[in-house]
Amino acid sequence: MKIAVIGAGNVGAMVAGRVVDAGLADVVLIDIAPGLAKGKALDISDSRPITGSLSKIEGSEDLKATQGAGIVVVTAGLARKPGMSRDDLLRKNSEIIKDVSGKIKRYSPSAIVIVVTNPLDAMTYLAMKTTGFEPARVIGMAGVLDSARFMNAVSPDIAVTQDEKVFMMGSHGDTMVAINRSDGLDDKIFKQGAERARNRGAEIVGHLKTGSAYFAPSAAVFYMLKAILKNENRTVCCSAYLQGEYGEKDIYIGVPVVLGSSGVVRIIEIEFTEQEKKAFKKSVSQIHETIAKI
Repeated sequence: MKIAVIGAGNVGAMVAGRVVDAGLADVVLIDIAPGLAKGKALDISDSRPITGSLSKIEGSEDLKATQGAGIVVVTAGLARKPGMSRDDLLRKNSEIIKDVSGKIKRYSPSAIVIVVTNPLDAMTYLAMKTTGFEPARVIGMAGVLDSARFMNAVSPDIAVTQDEKVFMMGSHGDTMVAINRSDGLDDKIFKQGAERARNRGAEIVGHLKTGSAYFAPSAAVFYMLKAILKNENRTVCCSAYLQGEYGEKDIYIGVPVVLGSSGVVRIIEIEFTEQEKKAFKKSVSQIHETIAKI
């Protein structure tokens, strides 16, 4: 199978590199910046004799090169800069996603689409509406990353943290909802870890000054790609389209799903506490507000 990665910035290039290094699939890397995708594709390709990978990679500035891709990963868009909220990105990235989604529909009408561009939930919604694809084939990478940040934040204080018991739901932003079903994580550590996870993206941006996170986001995308390509039917958190689940409709938001070869196999509904339900509703409201702007 061919995977198309649209956007050869830090996240896109690292996703492409992880896929090729693992021999998971062939890759076409796309970027409108002259020579960027081609140069990075050559660099990634040169690692194949070292890793023993047989996967092929090419770079291009033309989205027509994505034709026939089974999965398209969209990382194209502006990255957050210090002092910039996710909503600050909305107008410019909406234009990019509309253009890219139209071309995905033209060249890869059967593809599964994974959206990484921020503000993620709204951009995933826009990609689904623009392509007209069934919602199960358009997924936002959010909960995998946010849950990993959460688990990493609490890992010094808990011996074993299972992702099916400790994870993040809701929006990929300030109103994400921390879920704890672990017996070994006390309330104080849980709250501290959740707050650190919510602020991790901004913390990284503050240190980097001129960019945003890409190591963990690319790992999260790779995790999702592996679940799809190997039909693992793995339970993960990601931004998925609700059609009545959790009492919500016509919205993309982070929820637990089963991920397999067809995309979202099913959405898992967990039973909320009253506090979690209130926090989830707040996330829903924030995403609806953002969607209304586009």
